[in-house]
Amino acid sequence: MDEPIRDSRTLAIQLRDRIAELIRADGLKPGDKLPTEAQLTKRFHISRPALREALKLLEQDDIIYVEHGRGRFISAMSAVQVDRPITVFESVTDMARHYGYTPINKVLSISEEDPSPAVCERLCLDASARVIRIERLRLHEDEPILYCVDYVPRSIVPAKLYDIDWSGSLLNLLEQYRHRPRMSAATVSSVMLPDDVVERHDLRDFGPALLIAETCFDAAGRPVNYALDYHRGSHFTFSLVRK
Repeated sequence: MDEPIRDSRTLAIQLRDRIAELIRADGLKPGDKLPTEAQLTKRFHISRPALREALKLLEQDDIIYVEHGRGRFISAMSAVQVDRPITVFESVTDMARHYGYTPINKVLSISEEDPSPAVCERLCLDASARVIRIERLRLHEDEPILYCVDYVPRSIVPAKLYDIDWSGSLLNLLEQYRHRPRMSAATVSSVMLPDDVVERHDLRDFGPALLIAETCFDAAGRPVNYALDYHRGSHFTFSLVRK
């Protein structure tokens, strides 16, 4: 019997990963039937609503599929082994933990400002709107592995900036204001950190980065976050699945 899940990732995400590990460990092949909900709740000591949310994530990843009246089955996609699909939507902190890092979030700057035309376009803002700009560095064992800049419409976070703990999860913070991101559209490019960032934060050893520029949307389809995440090239690789 498996141990209860107690790590710090979102419950549905960690349970999704545990079920994916079960599929591999039990040697389940495409077309095989997944254990029942009753069997999985007993195995992972988890509630049925939490299990169903994790199963939905596995469906979204095309690892399993549902045949109504028959159950859940392993899909052909489960045979495609990738370390981490770049299409997985999750927080930067959860992603870094998946790679085995223990990230520490260091807030470099917080400001309220007029958005640039590019940010206005990404967040669908009018000319009079303001944004919150959050600049953070993720470190693992005192070594920088991620440089991140996030833009959030000021209108959806009415609290005073100094009353908010910006070192935590931005996804969870936005959930407090009923605007948790649920999906995103992103572009990926290989770049160097901007020169002014390198000089201002002493990041000369950061090297090449994989920049993911991502617009995140809440459940209603409203853009609530525009993120520029520079993943240190020496520390991250991503996999793709084409279908």
